[in-house]
Amino acid sequence: MLASLAREELSVSSLARPHAMSLAAASKHVKLLEDAGLIRRRVVGREHLCRLDARPLAQVTEWLRFYESFWTEGLDALGELVEINDEKEK
Repeated sequence: MLASLAREELSVSSLARPHAMSLAAASKHVKLLEDAGLIRRRVVGREHLCRLDARPLAQVTEWLRFYESFWTEGLDALGELVEINDEKEK
């Protein structure tokens, strides 16, 4: 849903259409995303139009960048162990 909303503003029914879910399930999902601050919704007549608000994702990106160095070090160490093991098996 977020990928679809990154391209354009969509109604809840349009968001539900490509997924195997009922309109009620899509509404609940949209509400959850809205509560998380990832979606803004406006009502036009009977239609609820949603758009992406990517600002909270910037906070996640910042958090991930901080921890990336820890993961990179661990993965580098694992890679070295795999290479050593491969050389021993030859």
